[in-house]
Amino acid sequence: MKLLHVIASPRGESSNTLRVSQAFVDVLEATHPDVSVKVVDLFHQDLPAIAGDNIKAKYTLMVGKPIDRNHAESWAEIEALIEEFVSADAYLISSPMWNLSVSYALKYYIDCIVQPGYVFAYNEVGQAVPLVHGKKMVVVSARGGDYSAGGPMHAYDFQEPYLRAIFGFIGITDLEYIYAQPMDITPDLREAAVAAAIKSAQELAGRSDWAQANAGLSLANPAGLKPKPL
Repeated sequence: MKLLHVIASPRGESSNTLRVSQAFVDVLEATHPDVSVKVVDLFHQDLPAIAGDNIKAKYTLMVGKPIDRNHAESWAEIEALIEEFVSADAYLISSPMWNLSVSYALKYYIDCIVQPGYVFAYNEVGQAVPLVHGKKMVVVSARGGDYSAGGPMHAYDFQEPYLRAIFGFIGITDLEYIYAQPMDITPDLREAAVAAAIKSAQELAGRSDWAQANAGLSLANPAGLKPKPL
């Protein structure tokens, strides 16, 4: 099974989110030796521009026309990013909560890969149809406050609903969330929250069924990648 680890924290070894994610990866690799992990570190990677030639290419595709040859080289960078994403069997998203939602780097990455004709399409009545199937996803998130369901802060959580919605939109509905919260109240609460999240991550990674690869979408040959008809 191929796991794509998308890191959306700039803090490196100081990241509480990554402490939990690393615990997940360590157990996964120890208990499932056939798993390979590829890392996409969003704060240390130059993502393609979603402007200029690429925004023109996007809207050309949206009306069902072929991309202008002058835009093809630039758009190939978007296609390569999409190919890297959809060729994975499962995903680990390390995403601390920023201002009640996701970091700008993760939002930008999502805007790069969620393209019509590649990961979703519209049917004859204009309904969006997901094209990515059979994938698993785990989201690990450290949060300053406690946004648990039923608590006073839950209504301010725009992170989990957004990630469930956008990845569900393209077909990834097997999504599990691991929280470390609250992190910004006291050191004792922080360490207890991280310890509980690490335990949850280790238990999930050690499950015998988690690392079973499903037959999902894989778009081979990024250079020759073509969008599905809209």
